[in-house]
Parts: sequence; C-alpha cells; structure tokens
Amino acid sequence: MTVTTMPSTTPASAPAPAPTASIPAPTASIPAPAASIPAPAAPAPAVTAPPASRPAWDDLVEEVREAGRYPTRPEAERVTRIVLSALGGHVVGDERVDLARALPEEAARVVASQIPATRPLTAPEFVDSVAARIEGATPATARWDVSSVLSVLPPLIGDDLTTRILDRLPPGYALLFGRADLTPAA
Repeated sequence: MTVTTMPSTTPASAPAPAPTASIPAPTASIPAPAASIPAPAAPAPAVTAPPASRPAWDDLVEEVREAGRYPTRPEAERVTRIVLSALGGHVVGDERVDLARALPEEAARVVASQIPATRPLTAPEFVDSVAARIEGATPATARWDVSSVLSVLPPLIGDDLTTRILDRLPPGYALLFGRADLTPAA
C-alpha cells in the first residue's frame, strides 16, 4: 500500500501539522476541476408578475373613475374594491392566480383574499350580489358599477386571460367585461 503526500496548503512560515494516521491512496484518480469552467448559476427567482406591466392601484382606480364617470376618487375606489371582492369569489384555479398576478398588488389582495363561492352565480345574480354590498344600489346602478370595473380589466390583464376567465364563468359575464356575448341561446 502506498501513501501519497499532498502538497501542504499552509504558508511556509507555519509549521506543518504532524501526521496522525496513514490514509490509503484512492484507487482511481479524480481530476481537479478546471479553473475555466464556471460554477453553475443559481436558479432565477420566481417571477410573480410581469415586472413593468403591472399597473398601479391608483391607475386602476382612475380608469374605473373615468369609465364609470364617478365624481370622486374615493367613490371609484369603493366600487372597485366591492366589485373585485365579488369577482374574487367566482374566479378560481389558475385563472384566479393569473388575474391576481396581472392586477395591482392591492387589487390582487382583494381578489385573492376571497373564499371561493360554493356555486357560480349567473351574471344577473352576480350583479344582484354586488347591489347587496352597496348601500342604496339598485340592479341598474349595480350593473353600471360592475361594468365600470370589469370593463377596464381586459386591457390590463390581456385578451387571453379575459377569455379564460369568461370561459370558466356562466354565460352572460362577457357584457360585464365590455365584450359582446356571442354565446348561442339555449
């Protein structure tokens, strides 16, 4: 059995440590890594939203204010929160995750914090559920509020996600999102 001595990595001025036991030489030689091979890169962090395309909460509220012709920003903000919280209970699965990623952080929290509905509401039932959340609302004013919020979403979230959301909701929601409802009548 042969013992190979490895060169010391200690500085010349430091005394070499005394050997304590003999170590058998390996049977196969493993080459040292080449200095020119770079170390593997760390995995990229997960991206939760497209960096530059995520709108600001204030911009979303301003778009709703303009679409609904609300006289004040606080009124537009209140309606936006109510409608998004109602929507958050009805959009589920990957569509809900993707919707939250596409919306401003504050809007994403409103959507994501909702417990999924036990049964999907038809579009008129959805509007009625929003009317019940807004003091003094009628079905007509609630429809206006819902459309004012939902119609500004497609440009923000994209046509593909809007279509996927509409495909998962009962018929009738397309008009609320500002799209023609081309579903054939039953």
